Amino acid sequence: MIPIELLETYNAKLRTYDKNTTVFEELDTPRFYYQIASGSVKMINISEDGKEFAQGIFYDGNAFGEPPLFGDSKYPATALCVQDSSIYILPKSVFFDLLLAHPDLHLKFTKLLSKRMIYKAKIMKEVSIHPPEHRIMTLLQHLKNNFGTATDEYEVALTRQEISNLTGLRVETVIRSIKNLEKNNKLSIRDRKVYL
Repeated sequence: MIPIELLETYNAKLRTYDKNTTVFEELDTPRFYYQIASGSVKMINISEDGKEFAQGIFYDGNAFGEPPLFGDSKYPATALCVQDSSIYILPKSVFFDLLLAHPDLHLKFTKLLSKRMIYKAKIMKEVSIHPPEHRIMTLLQHLKNNFGTATDEYEVALTRQEISNLTGLRVETVIRSIKNLEKNNKLSIRDRKVYL
């Protein structure tokens, strides 16, 4: 998102986090900009009965948790490392100084936040009115469009549990639905991996 050299010019600190370590908690006050150098982080909510719902998963080069920085609101979800991760951290005030000095980056963030809002609207629609197969295909197509290419086959880098967490479906439903999608030639499964 922000070039590493620029982050380092603004004295961003590179911190390491072990797998399953929390970066910040839901309802914490945002104080930093976070950008993943390596690893992955998921934004999650936990229901009262202990079910996890993933708001999103972020990978190398992705920023996460920035919308509350712009809105002066609390974090709506917890950030949890999916694997050992190295993350650049920049204080909120320095982040805004950087954006003021580099309006092209500010525009990139505006575009990124717009994409995320559209994704959230799609997922809300999926969860509220569409059957499981449709929800799963919408998620997988979104991932392919954003992380794959239009012409190449896309390997889905999510487990069945992660797909469950991102769609609000039970794991058993995800497994059954993926098999149905394969039968209908919407995707393929090879060595337990899903391809689109």
